[in-house]
Amino acid sequence: MGLRPEKLENQLNTFDPARRKEALAGLVGLVKAGEIALPEPGSAVNLHCHTFFSYNGYGYSPTFFAWKARREGLAVAGVVDFDVLDAVDEFLEACGSLGLKGCAGVETRIFLPQYETREINSPGEPGIAYHMAEGFATGAVGDKTLLNKMRALARNRTIGILERVNPYFAPAEIDYERDVLPRTPKGNATERHLCEAYEAKAAELFDDLGDRATFWAEKLGTSPEQVGALFADSPTFQGLIRSTTMKRGGVGYVKPEPKSFPTLDEVNALALANGAIPTYTWLDGTSDAERDIEALLDLHMAAGTAAINIIPDRNWNVSDPDLRATKVAKLGAVVEIAQERGLPVVVGTEMNAYGQRFVDAFDAPELEPHAATFLKGAHIIYAHTLLQAEKGMGYLSDWANGNFASANAKNDFFRQVGEALSPGDRERLASITPAMSPAQVLAALGEQP
Repeated sequence: MGLRPEKLENQLNTFDPARRKEALAGLVGLVKAGEIALPEPGSAVNLHCHTFFSYNGYGYSPTFFAWKARREGLAVAGVVDFDVLDAVDEFLEACGSLGLKGCAGVETRIFLPQYETREINSPGEPGIAYHMAEGFATGAVGDKTLLNKMRALARNRTIGILERVNPYFAPAEIDYERDVLPRTPKGNATERHLCEAYEAKAAELFDDLGDRATFWAEKLGTSPEQVGALFADSPTFQGLIRSTTMKRGGVGYVKPEPKSFPTLDEVNALALANGAIPTYTWLDGTSDAERDIEALLDLHMAAGTAAINIIPDRNWNVSDPDLRATKVAKLGAVVEIAQERGLPVVVGTEMNAYGQRFVDAFDAPELEPHAATFLKGAHIIYAHTLLQAEKGMGYLSDWANGNFASANAKNDFFRQVGEALSPGDRERLASITPAMSPAQVLAALGEQP
């Protein structure tokens, strides 16, 4: 008797890639046998899910996210990990097996010297900005110099935090190699992995819950009763460890130095050299720099940035009504600006903390006006990924640069291709060649130009 679906799904999140692949094959077999029914894709998308190759609050592997996205009926799904492309090939392969429209990217933090005294989209850190590259066709990039640098810089930052926090948490010190690295499949440890390790170390040292509560109350500046109530809620408790000791004002925090981060030009060069799309990451429009988003986008687009990423949930799902109104208004404004500039809008929920929703509420009154724009952006990135991988005809390819007079015309073309082509459309895809014009490509796909 084969494994039950629930056991196969659990196996998708193991650190062993062979077992993940085996489990997905088993689930696909159950689908083909009619034992699992998959829904028709809807209109919801999530193109910004972090996996366990950086940090996922639910421990999702790339394969599990692809499977869940297909089971939830997402129209398009995408993974984005911090500083690594480790998830790209696994995720795209899983999408192909499942008939899921998928794409993949990388996120990092950069230093912008033009904004060294102004906050951009990393709260409390002037000059530091989150930045992305979307639409990698493979994680096997040609020149790994920058990726190796990004991984090394991230590792150094994490180890630096550990070294500063360890004395403060004595006797609950942790060892990077022994206590932290086993929590991540390929060595890309983050602050959140440190928090898991500190929680586990204290639990190991203090069997008595009262003693443990006393220890943490002293370290985190709260009462034993308050901190003890969080022991059954590890995500919230780990969040308290992180915010108290690793963020601004905490013993583990140091002001970011430019040399600790790559530059905008470096990350964009990595993207362009490997057929991906440099992507600005919007926060919420309330920072000093984002209040003048036109100037910020001017800088980015001059450096090759060609898309914009938004996490809608943090721009509308806000309890304070006045703040919600402000953020919703700024969201509407930046979506309009992106459309005016011809920037595809890429959206999703990060899932890098437990409790974040799997997919945003696109039918909420605050998001419904933008839902079609979000779906269009997803289809553009998916079409780019497919055409770049199979034909070298991606969004920023020589073919695209020579065939479109405007960004809007290009966006309409890639949207149509993304809507028309499924991951299994090998026959129709084979009929396309770089010698064709966009109109001829659409005609070959049976679409009207």
